[in-house]
Amino acid sequence: MQNVKGTYDFWGKEQALRLQVQETLRRCFELYDFTAMDTALLNELELLTSKYAGGDEILKEMYQLSDQGGRRLGLRYDLTIPFAKVVALHPGIELPFRRYEMGKVFRDGPVKKGRLREFLQCDADIAGIAGPQAEAELMQLAVQVFGALEIPVVLKWNNRTFLGELLEAVGVPPEEHLSVMLTLDKLAKTGTDGVLNELAAKGLSSDAVRGIAGLLAQESPDFTRLTETFGLAGKPGALEVLELERLTATLGLSGVCSFDPFLSRGLSFYTGTVYEIFDATGSYTSSLGSGGRYDAIIGKLSGREDIPYPTVGISFGMEAIMALLGDRPLPEPNAAVLIVPLGGTLPQALLAAAALREAGIRAALESGGRKLKKILASASARGTRYVMLIGEDEAAEDKVLLKDMREGTEELLPLEQAIWQLEA
Repeated sequence: MQNVKGTYDFWGKEQALRLQVQETLRRCFELYDFTAMDTALLNELELLTSKYAGGDEILKEMYQLSDQGGRRLGLRYDLTIPFAKVVALHPGIELPFRRYEMGKVFRDGPVKKGRLREFLQCDADIAGIAGPQAEAELMQLAVQVFGALEIPVVLKWNNRTFLGELLEAVGVPPEEHLSVMLTLDKLAKTGTDGVLNELAAKGLSSDAVRGIAGLLAQESPDFTRLTETFGLAGKPGALEVLELERLTATLGLSGVCSFDPFLSRGLSFYTGTVYEIFDATGSYTSSLGSGGRYDAIIGKLSGREDIPYPTVGISFGMEAIMALLGDRPLPEPNAAVLIVPLGGTLPQALLAAAALREAGIRAALESGGRKLKKILASASARGTRYVMLIGEDEAAEDKVLLKDMREGTEELLPLEQAIWQLEA
């Protein structure tokens, strides 16, 4: 008996840290006025395989199945398409609509550190804001999340419209832009030679390949230099980049958010800004989060492309974050109070535990039959702050002996007074 490859069970210290990370994300999402959502794991295969859903690469990794009625279904492989489906199914939804979701997704792809086949994604999306405000807010959110997690990051960003303008300027025809962008997305993995070889294999003209080679050969090509070199000032994509660049500078995000003119993201549905988040120390090379603007999906799914649904989102990779936090000391899921019955005082100990829990105080009951010395040593090693001893003498006086393991003190108190003290 074993787990399916790429799936894991989490408990104890690791699960405690996972919940701590999720709570940090939830708290940050709600600070930015996102409301919670929970979408279906099972979806119609036609929805997941639609041409709006992300391209052939991701569909190769989709888990497909059928139910007893012969309906063709698939397990969701991200949280974006299910979110778009919800908005498309409810055309009267009030905009802007801001939601967050943390849930399992499934991909039948290669397994490596931080990349599983069943994994948790944590997304935030905003539908109904066309300008750069939404992108700027999500960048602020990302910086705040990783600051709270004490992970130094760099957020690389670009604009797909601007990248299209850049490709056209070096001789790539518009009908080839998406294909070239999908190849450029592999630049960090395959290097310049790998990108150029793949483009040539795709049948891109030699002039266009040479143009891209010249583009990639530029040293530190910043936005200003590129717009001046290729005459892109005033183009729609360039104006979007300029507006967001000014916003990030004003917000003090320039030190973390870095413009990368070759970042493209591998999904075909992105229409404007795209971004990807990396560990700033370089110790972990995979992406910790990503996202971007996808203005066309919801309208296309609803069959009403005339209705504007400007939408932008960000996704935090839980498994990648956990892989990076792997060597960090883990919190122990301890009880706040350990109750120890001594002698025949189990009924009184159970009553004390019930009273503590009724007061909202987490409590555990010692039941191992160990010697008191070992119980106290174990509690101290695990970081348990309080131990409540109830022996026959304490029970007779209707009191408890409350030990503060951190301060090394103890008090004989009525249970009600002990609860009051623990709540203070």
